[in-house]
Amino acid sequence: MKNINTILIANRGEIASRVIRTCKKMGITCVAVYSEADKNAPFVKQADLAIHIGDPEPSKSYLDQDKIIVAALRSGADAIHPGYGFLSENALFAQRCLDEGIAFIGPRPQAIQAMGSKSQAKMIMEQSGVPVIPGYKGKDQSDTTLKTEALKVGFPLLLKATAGGGGKGMRIVYEENELDNAITSAKREAKNAFGDDELLIEKYIESGRHIEFQIFGDQHGTIIHLLERECSIQRRYQKVIEESPSPVMTDELRKSMGEAAVLAAKSLDYDNAGTVEFIFDDTTKNFYFLEVNTRLQVEHPVTEAITGLDLVQMQIESAKGLPLRVKQDQIKANGYAIEARLYAEDASNHFAPVTGTIHKFDFPEMEGLRIESAIESGSEISMFYDPMIAKIIVHDTNRQSAHNKLNYVLKNLICQGTVTNQAFLQRLLQHEDFRAGKYDTHFIDKQINLSDINNVSKEHKEEIALAATLYSWYQREVSRKILRSFPSGWRNNFYEYQKEVFFINEEKVTIQYRFLDHNFKILIEENEVDASIIDVSKNLIRLNNNGLQKSYSILQLENDFYVHAADIGNARVIKQDRFPTKEKEKVHGGYESPIPSQIVKIHVAAGEQIKQGSPLLVLSSMKMETVIEADEDGVIEEVYVEEGNNVEAGFLLLKINKN
Repeated sequence: MKNINTILIANRGEIASRVIRTCKKMGITCVAVYSEADKNAPFVKQADLAIHIGDPEPSKSYLDQDKIIVAALRSGADAIHPGYGFLSENALFAQRCLDEGIAFIGPRPQAIQAMGSKSQAKMIMEQSGVPVIPGYKGKDQSDTTLKTEALKVGFPLLLKATAGGGGKGMRIVYEENELDNAITSAKREAKNAFGDDELLIEKYIESGRHIEFQIFGDQHGTIIHLLERECSIQRRYQKVIEESPSPVMTDELRKSMGEAAVLAAKSLDYDNAGTVEFIFDDTTKNFYFLEVNTRLQVEHPVTEAITGLDLVQMQIESAKGLPLRVKQDQIKANGYAIEARLYAEDASNHFAPVTGTIHKFDFPEMEGLRIESAIESGSEISMFYDPMIAKIIVHDTNRQSAHNKLNYVLKNLICQGTVTNQAFLQRLLQHEDFRAGKYDTHFIDKQINLSDINNVSKEHKEEIALAATLYSWYQREVSRKILRSFPSGWRNNFYEYQKEVFFINEEKVTIQYRFLDHNFKILIEENEVDASIIDVSKNLIRLNNNGLQKSYSILQLENDFYVHAADIGNARVIKQDRFPTKEKEKVHGGYESPIPSQIVKIHVAAGEQIKQGSPLLVLSSMKMETVIEADEDGVIEEVYVEEGNNVEAGFLLLKINKN
């Protein structure tokens, strides 16, 4: 048995915090590594030791194997836990750890290598008797061969990068005339994301569910599964909601899928944690192998909630050489668990990631609630990393009870300072078909209206403007030092109202008010409201509005007010300055970066004639590519950036002169 007394965590964010928690529980010293962007992050402060490893770009820090190994040797680490993403499924890194005498907390390098290529993985599974989707997984990657094989498979089909996941290098093709562009773009994206542009082709299952089984092995040949997780609710091929048990699972289906998962693991002589992913065809009720993730999954807390196991502890024990403590027949589901991923992203804008500062992050306490996050009030959401803010996990006796609890958490969770998908998660959770378990991997695209997801009703705008007004009044009142004997807002003309003007989602709201005898008379568009302040505590104010008492969380930063109420959500309220600043003029024909990004590819040059819809640049932010296309025909006047540049939102990228 190998002694593990110190573990270096070759990762960041919430998974680093998660591993640290188990290390401390087991009495193991934990070492964090951090980039310049993460120097003040919570996980860095939580670790026993923390070592700086470079610039914010992952290639210069978390993906730099030399720096990780040097940090491990410097700290005297016996083992490295890779978390997920970054180097977690890099077979060369796993082998290098072993060569350095450092335990790699994950499966053997050979298993990682075998599953590193989706085409090779499918061949291994076919040979082992695991059902696989019909398709092409050959080494001949010429465009001609890919097109020929695609026509054999038939439409719709799926092009998929063999070297990675998360939707990178993946394209659905419905018609032959889409094929050339799909192959080109999928190869380019795969090359940029994984350094390998090999593709495989699969028959595309239009009504499918994504169901995965957690597997676990030790170094003594024992392999078990820890039940399933349903992961069909996805956007951009990335999971948003995970739950267990799956709504479609029967005892018979669980038995056959679980046996297939264990069979897949045995074909790899698998040890440590992993996940076998399947696609379940709603129409035929057949299931097919998708891939094996040779690491801990983001959604592992769902399995922990229903089994009561600590998967990170099991990983460490397996890496030590200890046998599994549980047998297959001891694995029973206790109730139901669901995980919702809270992201810094704009659901109304194709789930585009956003950056910014989380000025306040708070959530209610509740039995059965678990929050996994590396965010705290004041944390920055960086363009360099995944925009996930937190994982919200709820466990209860049944699906309906857990959904009710999760809905309450989402209503009362305060995340102020940047746009999030919180309102989207609430709408999803309240959808009748989702609550009934009737969904597939296209559910979001087909069933959720995103156009109005961030809208605030007129009544709610007036309500939060009123709350901001009285909060602002109170702060001025308690801080004023002169004429304190005069009533607040005193005027020579008693009947004249004080006035505040706010903008909420660019809509103007005017609040007129007068304070007398501890009460306010409020005028909003000629409607009179009686209001009073019941209590104020830090950033919380409780108001009486026409007899209805209600609490609001309000954070004021100069003229910006971040207001939260349970039935409204999080809203930004901008107070009009007495001397408004002039807005920056737009450059005619100019194209700006919509979000902080890195310039991945420039398709045009100065003087080049372009057509409407032509690709101009490819931007990358938070692991997602965005293609900037021409709005009209014209000539490129000037390009202001170079490939590899990092730019802020609003940065002028290039300029086009209209024909």
